[in-house]
Amino acid sequence: MRSPDIRSTFLDFFSARDHRVVPSSPLIPNDPTLLLTAAGMNQFKPSMLGESVPEHRRATSVQKCARMSDIDNVGRTTRHATFFEMLGNFSFGDYFKEEATGWAWELLTGHFGLDPDRLWITVYLDDDEAERMWRRLGVPGERIQRLGMADNYWSMGVPGPCGPSSELHYDRGPSFGREGGPAVDGERYQEIWNLVFMQNLRGEGPAKEGYPIVGELPAKNIDTGLGMDRLAAILQDVDTVCETDLVAPTFRLVQELAGREYPGRDGSEESVSFRVVAEHARSVAFLIADGVLPGKDGRGYVLRRLMRRAIRHARVLGIEEPALAALTCSVIDNLGPAWPELERRRDLIGQVVAAEEEGFDRTLRQGSRLLDGAIERARTSGSGLSGRTAFELHDTYGFPIDLTVDAARSAGLTVDEDAFGELLERQQRQAKNAERDRKGGAVARQDAYRRIVARHGLTDFVGYDATRADARVLGLLDGSDLVDEAVEGQEVELILDRSPFYAEAGGQVGDTGRVTTPAGTLEILDTRPGLDGLHVHRARVTGGEVRTGVEAEAVVDAERRAATARSHSATHVLHAMLRRVLGDHAAQQGSRVEPGRLRFDFAHFGAVGPGELATVQTLVNDYLLDDPDVRVWEASRDEAEAAGAIALFGEKYGDHVRIVDIGDASRELCGGTHVGHGSQAGPVHVVGESSIGVGLRRIEALTGADALRHHDRQQEVLTELAGLLNVPPDQAPERLRQRLSALAETQRELDRLRQAERTATAERLASRSERVNSEQMDGAWLVAELLDDVPAEELRPLAIELARRPGPGAVVLGTASGGTATLVGAFTRDLADDGQRARDLLAGAAQIVGGGAGGKGALAQAGGRRPERLPEALTLAADAARTALRGPSGR
Repeated sequence: MRSPDIRSTFLDFFSARDHRVVPSSPLIPNDPTLLLTAAGMNQFKPSMLGESVPEHRRATSVQKCARMSDIDNVGRTTRHATFFEMLGNFSFGDYFKEEATGWAWELLTGHFGLDPDRLWITVYLDDDEAERMWRRLGVPGERIQRLGMADNYWSMGVPGPCGPSSELHYDRGPSFGREGGPAVDGERYQEIWNLVFMQNLRGEGPAKEGYPIVGELPAKNIDTGLGMDRLAAILQDVDTVCETDLVAPTFRLVQELAGREYPGRDGSEESVSFRVVAEHARSVAFLIADGVLPGKDGRGYVLRRLMRRAIRHARVLGIEEPALAALTCSVIDNLGPAWPELERRRDLIGQVVAAEEEGFDRTLRQGSRLLDGAIERARTSGSGLSGRTAFELHDTYGFPIDLTVDAARSAGLTVDEDAFGELLERQQRQAKNAERDRKGGAVARQDAYRRIVARHGLTDFVGYDATRADARVLGLLDGSDLVDEAVEGQEVELILDRSPFYAEAGGQVGDTGRVTTPAGTLEILDTRPGLDGLHVHRARVTGGEVRTGVEAEAVVDAERRAATARSHSATHVLHAMLRRVLGDHAAQQGSRVEPGRLRFDFAHFGAVGPGELATVQTLVNDYLLDDPDVRVWEASRDEAEAAGAIALFGEKYGDHVRIVDIGDASRELCGGTHVGHGSQAGPVHVVGESSIGVGLRRIEALTGADALRHHDRQQEVLTELAGLLNVPPDQAPERLRQRLSALAETQRELDRLRQAERTATAERLASRSERVNSEQMDGAWLVAELLDDVPAEELRPLAIELARRPGPGAVVLGTASGGTATLVGAFTRDLADDGQRARDLLAGAAQIVGGGAGGKGALAQAGGRRPERLPEALTLAADAARTALRGPSGR
């Protein structure tokens, strides 16, 4: 059974049992406690927590998942992957264990045709109920095993929904490992489907040690995950994930590029590399398609690590030429029909991976040079390569430890891998602690939000129709703690039952304004979403005190809101005109909509030229000047997409969506605020265009009054410039070009005269040079002069000119001006190459004039605040030069 049939068989099975088919959510989750979407239930978390009422009590999906916890196992086992498709069925307070277990058994044995005698079951330690259900389905007791919390109690890895689970495992046969069931060998008895009986809330604590269970969910839910890769490997009778039709085309390409066939599941490091390259290429393509770009931290670091790991293993296989772009292209060709976002972002994916591979190659070359130097120093000292050196190569330059070990071994040296491991572990521990603190704060705040929602429900947002509302204070948060009151000067998070304040979303900033209660007033500094449908207002108490439960008047800063709405409507039209001028690939990748200004990020592979930018700006303003209607309407997601509405990838939309039309040019899904007519959004003035990453550009623009003020200021500058040039404004650019051309010619002539004077001075000084007798050097010379008529800034170029003279020699020059002494020292290139340092000439002299010396190699400079002692300092520097020229004996 091929993968398209596996997907359709699964979805059809549950659709026939009254489950709504829900699209996969993006790999970037709408959850501050999660880095990446790692499970099918992530998008259903609010429903399981009781924060939102699901439109359907049963759901099924094929969810894209990225999970980095298993990255070290990828390639070393037959089953682990960093990206996978999770087939899932979900119940929100509807059916529970009996239906979940019965349907899983029916689907696997009846529709997918798995041999029931090769299926094993694990249940949580004390889950007698689940075991009884499996026995009733015909599973003998000897094929049911009980395991602990680390194996059969599931959560998302952070505080939140959790529950005991029951897993179905498939016996792949003795060639895959030992007998004894899943408790003995997870490679042979491969987990394929996890049924989670989601009924509890977990607290902080590692899963292996048993995290605390801190409560019950509002209802008992079902969350299951059937691994597409693993099921495909079984149904297609192949050994590994990489040999299924999900990865096989990319896997074959790796072999073609390496010039040899995959050696099979032989346990060799070479076989591991084949599988890592193919599997990681798939993950890279999906992450970039969902909006992740390489970076130094967070999701960007995860992507960069995957790419560099794939590139490194490709080099291990002897693939020296850039290959990642071709590999991700094969992923798109293979999986694009099932996941259209891959095809839509084909060009972006290719550009990003090509640039990253080129950058990593430079890193490897630089690291190799540094490693060669470290090895040479270790050889000289007779010691091995220190763990700190290996760690610095790894941490600063991304140089893999295994390459360091291989290079050191080839040189007959060892690497202190224990010390390297300790340093790496310390760094990882610090990063983990920082991430835990970040997540802990986010989790604590979300817990407080949930308690408010449980008591009072979600925010009634009235801001589309009004900028003022009567409301009641539902909650005050100081940090993550719910408090009963806040006093003057205190900053808190304020939650109201009704709010006219727009919460930041879709690139549009949150509203500001004020809230007044009978005993106090608050300035609203920002508004953002807490949970879905809950508006959180960051506020400062500006007078009196505010208590929970009191009535309040909430008033939005209407002028700021109107300016923001202008920018948002202008952004939609800018998007439309960019696509018209550059092509449909110039799709929005992000935005920031603020009062009077906007920032718009889009996909494009080169700079947008001034002519194209001017065309876009003209099109935007001409269109807005025609005063198109702005219409807001609502429809189902399917109806909106059928009507041609653009959905911005990475944004979260429900089944019922809000659409904004601006004339016939723009139709987008959007939850933001907009003007009533197009002319209210203009004018728009583009102030900049720049690169923000591979294949990504950014336009910044001003709107409305801010655009007019910018234009007025530019006009003032032009008028002033024209006055200085004594020409009309329209002639100012040409007159300025003439003046600059004349100035450049004058500067060139001045430089020529200065060089001629410098050469003459050098010849004059050289004619007075001192011969230094030396057994080591023939014809050594020294120029040591105190120059009263030469400015300090001329000493360095003059010394350089003198040091070009033939034969070994040294230069020491000094001058005093403005209460400062300046000294310059230089050696000829041959002496500098032999290890002589010009800085050594000036060390003592610098102390005499009350300063210090700086420089390296052939040229150095010193200065100080004692110009009266300059002659003494020059004499000392000249003596140092003579000693250096005479050689080690000093004769």
